Amino acid sequence: MAYTTISKSSLQFNNKLYTGNGGTTTVSGIPFQPDMTWIKNRSATGDNEIYDKVRGATYRVYPNAAAAQDALAQGLQAWTSDGFRVGTNSAINGNGNKIVSWNWKLNGQGSSNTAGSINTTYTSANTTSGCSAVKYNGASSAGATVGHGLGKVPKMIIVKNILAGEAWQVYHAALGNTKALLLNTSGGSATTTVWSNGSPNANTFTINSSGQIGQTGGTYVAYCFADITGFSKIGSYAANGNADGPFVYTGFKPAFIILKQYNTNGSNWFIFDDKRAGYNVENYYLSPDTNGTEGTTDKLDILSNGFKLRTSGSDVNGGDFIYMAFAEAPLVGSNNTPATAQ
Repeated sequence: MAYTTISKSSLQFNNKLYTGNGGTTTVSGIPFQPDMTWIKNRSATGDNEIYDKVRGATYRVYPNAAAAQDALAQGLQAWTSDGFRVGTNSAINGNGNKIVSWNWKLNGQGSSNTAGSINTTYTSANTTSGCSAVKYNGASSAGATVGHGLGKVPKMIIVKNILAGEAWQVYHAALGNTKALLLNTSGGSATTTVWSNGSPNANTFTINSSGQIGQTGGTYVAYCFADITGFSKIGSYAANGNADGPFVYTGFKPAFIILKQYNTNGSNWFIFDDKRAGYNVENYYLSPDTNGTEGTTDKLDILSNGFKLRTSGSDVNGGDFIYMAFAEAPLVGSNNTPATAQ
């Protein structure tokens, strides 16, 4: 069994649903003050939007687009002690629209990290949950290193040039340091030098001098995630192409799962969570590389100790996949209380 010191996963990561009203509104009920919030309109077409404290409120980046960040006064305006306030932006507050937010606790705005050859502007790291957000400026130096602040090796890193229309770069330990996926496309993994053939260590990750990740004059945000027993799991699975699909063990009941087929082009990214209507048997999904609405086709079941594919569809059960999951509850917490499937 998986034991963890994080018995209440909801104090580190939390999904929050709300209904837009078209006017300024405060979303509350999150059991911590978020430092990073990803929002998606479920019922109307609209961009995914990520906000974080290393860049500041109102500054949004779009997982489904290569576009540079912009500042929107009517976007996410501020974080509160138990949520956040949004303005009239229809993508995240359309009147009557169903909306989901995924929220991470980091460490406020953070501070400069000097562990790498590039001193970061801000590194906001939660060493308990193994999650950090990093803002840094490029140095046009192949093999430059950037401090992520986790004190353990990240297994997934997502990087965006926030000043230019450059694709999102995704490192995953299952792919190694010579491959990358693009968060904003359905393409498969491709050989790349963006990581300068260097794997991350407990203090830093490695970049090259390209515009996507390390060019002088470029400013970047990186989201870094490590495995934490009983709270987060970053791994891979092989499909079997059957309706009775593979079971993927995580050691906890997932609250959030993001996955992607990596060995072929044309398969979207998928996000599942434990809060949206349809949770077991019909798990609703969103595709963060698109601006589309929520899909309702049954694809997987969320279980007390992982997830199981329930379709022969190649988009989630054909080929090889990477995934990252965060817990609703550990299989067995430090309080020895077992999780149950829903």
